[in-house]
Amino acid sequence: MTTVQFIVEGKVQGVGFRRFVLHHAHRLNLRGFVCNLEDGEVECIAQGSTDSVTELEMLLRQGPLHSTVSNVIVKDLETEPRRYTQFRIV
Repeated sequence: MTTVQFIVEGKVQGVGFRRFVLHHAHRLNLRGFVCNLEDGEVECIAQGSTDSVTELEMLLRQGPLHSTVSNVIVKDLETEPRRYTQFRIV
């Protein structure tokens, strides 16, 4: 199990980005959250199998139809297995 923080930069607010992430996180059986940041970026914490987290990263780099992703910052976090019980929008 791995836990990763993603900061997604670009035109990622007001375009359905969080719902896009929620859909794929559920499909990939990930736990964690996605939220808008005050500076216009989106933060995502994803916990699950390495393959699923890697697939989510590829999807984050593409984003939904009306988004424009300019950069994704990736940071590995210490995995706390019981910290996240589901994936949600906050």
